[in-house]
Amino acid sequence: MDSIVRFLKQIVILLVVALFCASCSSTPSMSNNPWQLIQVPTSANLQDIAFTSDPNHGWLVGSDSTILETNDGGKTWQSRALELEDQKYRFTSVSFKGEDGWVTGEPSILLHTTDGGKSWSRIPLSSKLPGAPNTIVALSANEAEMTTNVGAIYRTADGGKTWKALVQDAVGVFRNLDRSADGKYVAVSAKGNFYSIWEPGQNSWVPHNRNSSRRVENMGFGSDGRLWMLARGGQIQFNDPEKPDEWLEAQYPEVSTSWGLLDVAYRTPSELWVTGGSGNLLASFDGGKTWQKDRNVENIPGNLYKIIFVTPEQGFIIGQRGILLKYEGATQAA
Repeated sequence: MDSIVRFLKQIVILLVVALFCASCSSTPSMSNNPWQLIQVPTSANLQDIAFTSDPNHGWLVGSDSTILETNDGGKTWQSRALELEDQKYRFTSVSFKGEDGWVTGEPSILLHTTDGGKSWSRIPLSSKLPGAPNTIVALSANEAEMTTNVGAIYRTADGGKTWKALVQDAVGVFRNLDRSADGKYVAVSAKGNFYSIWEPGQNSWVPHNRNSSRRVENMGFGSDGRLWMLARGGQIQFNDPEKPDEWLEAQYPEVSTSWGLLDVAYRTPSELWVTGGSGNLLASFDGGKTWQKDRNVENIPGNLYKIIFVTPEQGFIIGQRGILLKYEGATQAA
């Protein structure tokens, strides 16, 4: 009887080892790491980053009323205190066009500068505004496009004195929202069970069902204008450039792992990066056909929420608890 028990225990151990090995990543490693961890004077969750007409002068915003400024291209950052009432804000978005810049946040707040951030003014918002300001894109001097956290879209051409609604009805609570270079928007529903698209000239958002049973985590526009989709379980998909309403076969950049993928950004038309939970960072140098993993950042103790390339040479990854990575140079495929 004892020998049978020992035999069964051995079988169980072998099964556990097999499952453990099956969960190990087989994704090739990069030959070098182009990202440097930057020290910032905050442990707040960072949300967004933008630069003025000077590529050395930028702004970084986040929770706990965090506003940081750099004058050396993002190597070092200094806290900037604004004259706000005694309340903590979660700044969600920052955008500049030249020296004209904007910051949005919750509870409902909108800030504007015309001198690169030397001075900021608070823009009054109507109490009837559906939701709180969520994202903003500076378009030209005193002109910007703003969304709220329920998907209303507004545009101003006079520095925020007046706003024009671009959609008749808001899309509702969403988990992620992205804007293309030509003004389209895609928003993923709060539960990730459908997504909606708005194009300039339309009166309302157009809803679309997800194309699988997997919950959609995030969506956005690639450098060529086509959509990408991140779904639960580490899945990424791209829509067909010839048939925008159809999706290509799903990919799993890191097979048999449980890390969630959180954001995508293109450095060049063929080089794209994907961030994820627990310091997960992957890249493709052939437009998403094959993938490599940057294992040098795996020890970063937090999730990498957002990746932004201001230019192909200037990129940043931002995450929770003050995590900031700066792109330091080109990476060659392994």
